[in-house]
Amino acid sequence: MDILSASFLISNTTFKKCPQDEKPEFAFIGRSNVGKSSLINMLTGKKKLAKTSSTPGKTQLINHFEINKEWYLVDLPGYGYAKASKKSRQSWEIFITEYLLHRETLLTTFVLIDARLPPQKIDLEFMNWCGGKGIPFTIVYTKTDKLSSSALQRNLKAYSKELLKYWDELPPIFVTSAESKLGRESVLNYVNEILVAFKAS
Repeated sequence: MDILSASFLISNTTFKKCPQDEKPEFAFIGRSNVGKSSLINMLTGKKKLAKTSSTPGKTQLINHFEINKEWYLVDLPGYGYAKASKKSRQSWEIFITEYLLHRETLLTTFVLIDARLPPQKIDLEFMNWCGGKGIPFTIVYTKTDKLSSSALQRNLKAYSKELLKYWDELPPIFVTSAESKLGRESVLNYVNEILVAFKAS
């Protein structure tokens, strides 16, 4: 898939105010500081489309970006940011949950995982919650350029081992790097496959 256009459209705190034109959507979510904004910018080829920050928890709204005028990339707040106030975290959790459960145009959610770390409880809990609610999701490992190939494979195997304790099979998995653009073509081709299937249904 070629990204011909990518532009910010709107921010909201409730799925009820999200665009109503029924364009298909792909959401991106992950633990705070997982590199979500950098990945979005890499995928779209727009360096400043999503705001990057050295401060975790920068995204606090449901942000819609219109891609190729035919689908939406949705940037969701990161979870697990301890320095945010309890009230802020609770409000994020509510509108993230409502969005994921009730947004009918959402085709899949990309759950971003920091490849440098061993399996994190909060990531596993979130993915198990999605699985339990029947929310389609895809795993995207980020920051893979920050560790050796052997360390990467060790961490990927550890995550797979943990997930297979709960599921019979794993969801689709992509390995990416915002720095080297690793995985860009694979992720975009996957999005395109889903879009083609959606249009044909």
